[in-house]
Amino acid sequence: MKDVLARYLPDHAVEPLFELIRLYGVHLKIVNDRVTRHGDYHRDASGYHRITVNASLNKYRFLITLVHEIAHLAAFEKFGRAIKPHGDEWKLTFQKLMVPFIRPEIFPGHLLPLLARHFRNPKASSDTDATLSLALKQFDEGAENKNYVFEVPYGAFFRIHNGKVFKKGAQRVKRFECQEVSTGRVFLFNPNAEVEVLP
Repeated sequence: MKDVLARYLPDHAVEPLFELIRLYGVHLKIVNDRVTRHGDYHRDASGYHRITVNASLNKYRFLITLVHEIAHLAAFEKFGRAIKPHGDEWKLTFQKLMVPFIRPEIFPGHLLPLLARHFRNPKASSDTDATLSLALKQFDEGAENKNYVFEVPYGAFFRIHNGKVFKKGAQRVKRFECQEVSTGRVFLFNPNAEVEVLP
């Protein structure tokens, strides 16, 4: 298992994450990319704790996602199954499990203050923290060829992963109003949403 983890994690994170997996009896499965999620946790009918994480994640996003999912398991074990999946108990557990990894031997120095800020009050997805998400995306394979909604000029057209085409509109607080061309419906996009800019 350590050899497998070593392919997906920063070197100094392998041993402590292996210990967490062992401690909580996790059955980890590394899966093909899913657009809608980085990972998930569930306890199956036979009582096994199953965590899946996308294989395509860069090593820093993989680490955060794996700890995020282990935090679900740990929070349910400690506080019971009646808690909210991303409620206060989960946040407290996620913070506690993640703090030992927020150090320069594991993460690049410029990510450390962003991680420290994010983990003061972690969200259900690190993607909702646009600053951290964009900083993490620079380590993705092919990052230099990716475009994001915040880079698209006002009024320009772009396509998302499912082929739908949108026209970018005004920024509304943190997100951008974008109109779907085929239906005229308006959707809100996070600034760090990956898109294909159209000519």
